[in-house]
Amino acid sequence: MHYVYLLRSLNFPEQSYVGFTSDLKARMRAHNAGESNHTAKFAPWQIISYHAFNDKRKAQEFEHYLKTGSGKAFASKRFW
Repeated sequence: MHYVYLLRSLNFPEQSYVGFTSDLKARMRAHNAGESNHTAKFAPWQIISYHAFNDKRKAQEFEHYLKTGSGKAFASKRFW
């Protein structure tokens, strides 16, 4: 499976992150261990939601969409 996930920083609740992975547990460990340049300074993180896809391309397209203006508006209304 391939996952698109939405995170919120526990220490900085105004900070959020959208990502893609094939191993959600390992990726969360990496984010919270400071192994990602984009999320290290706002760790620890909590998962707000995740969405599973069996098609990698569809998951990547959904992640890309959530990072666009309309995707951010959709996520803000539905997930945050």
